[in-house]
Amino acid sequence: MKSQNKYRKFQLQQKNIETLERENSRFKRVYSEYENMSDELWNLENSKGEQVPDDFINAMILQTSYLEDEIQDWLIQFNEKKDDIKH
Repeated sequence: MKSQNKYRKFQLQQKNIETLERENSRFKRVYSEYENMSDELWNLENSKGEQVPDDFINAMILQTSYLEDEIQDWLIQFNEKKDDIKH
């Protein structure tokens, strides 16, 4: 059994992400890049093949965390906007 990809942090907000992807092309691009980097990191850390230098993996982790922060900011704004509409 394959363990879960620890870089996929937004699975519980998938509906909001799908809405944002439809409404905002920049968000869609950023989220797509985040998914690609998450998958690549996961594959690098779990492959039995060639060793990848730690500094390369650390740079990818750093870039992924920047993308996560940007996505999180969008999701917070999106949720606040939804809450404003409800009130």
